[in-house]
Amino acid sequence: MREVNPMDTNRATSWKLYIDAPMPMVTIFKTLDISGLIEWKAKGYKLNMLLCYCIALAANQTKEFRLLPVGRKMMEYDQIGVNVIVANRNGGINSCDLPFSPDLDAFHRSYLELTEHVHQTCCDYEIQDHMIVGTSSLIHYDVDGVVNMYSGIFNNPFLIWGKYRQEGAATKLQVSFQFHHVQMDGIEACEFLEKIQRSITHLTGK
Repeated sequence: MREVNPMDTNRATSWKLYIDAPMPMVTIFKTLDISGLIEWKAKGYKLNMLLCYCIALAANQTKEFRLLPVGRKMMEYDQIGVNVIVANRNGGINSCDLPFSPDLDAFHRSYLELTEHVHQTCCDYEIQDHMIVGTSSLIHYDVDGVVNMYSGIFNNPFLIWGKYRQEGAATKLQVSFQFHHVQMDGIEACEFLEKIQRSITHLTGK
């Protein structure tokens, strides 16, 4: 992780346009076909882990995720991670950052170990040197989309989803993707969502 001059990046124009915007976040909704992940779930893999893997894989393939405005600085990252919300043993919730690995089984082991650590300790687990993609799953609720709050503190991209739905033979999941307009534009955001779908499809074929 290092600070870079935003004027020397391909986000220079967006920096000038949106860094001082009072609400610089954009939200896009997309319905994913996760039928293949349900098959992996039947093999003993957690669906949330599989979704996080596909999200991190797509982010790792998208150059815009390497840059993030942090306060009044533009930071460049070499590594990608994904964040999950964990129910702790005291009945509350904590945050857990997971480093991305392209190896599914390695990511799976890390997911299980770190989320269990957070569950038991009731303490957040943070990775400071990764560009973290936030996630939140409302799996018990049938929602059409969520527009997350903008705190002005965290500019990280964020995905939220609820309960998946059966549409004929297909299993569909609606996701909301929120991102800072300095980090990317709508075209890059839509391509990222398409990459998630392609990652799911690729995983299905394994």
